[in-house]
Amino acid sequence: MAEDLFEAAKSAMAKAYAPYSRFPVGAALRTEDGQVHSGCNIENASYPEGWCAETTALGHLIMGGGGKVAEVAVVAEKMERIMPCGGCRQRLSEFVTEDAVLHLCTTEGVVESVPFSSIFPRGFDLEQNR
Repeated sequence: MAEDLFEAAKSAMAKAYAPYSRFPVGAALRTEDGQVHSGCNIENASYPEGWCAETTALGHLIMGGGGKVAEVAVVAEKMERIMPCGGCRQRLSEFVTEDAVLHLCTTEGVVESVPFSSIFPRGFDLEQNR
């Protein structure tokens, strides 16, 4: 089942706007009810203003009605098994289920699946910090 999520991430990567880094990335999220939302990185000449692929996918998730994310796949042309950056790990942590899975990909497919909690075990949480 993760292969279709990889394909969605790879298709999104093909649409990346990365003229500065030349580092296209694609991400895809699957909600608990099976909806898939994908996104690519979108760069800007003012580097901090760009969006990561995961951020774009989360925007599509929210615009599509929201939901809890059960699976995430991320793929990059130039880096095998790419991990979401720290900021995206925090962003994703607000939407993932407790048992969410992150699929690490090459451009050929999923090569490893890990619990999201293992890559971001103690994210900032307003409920825990009141």
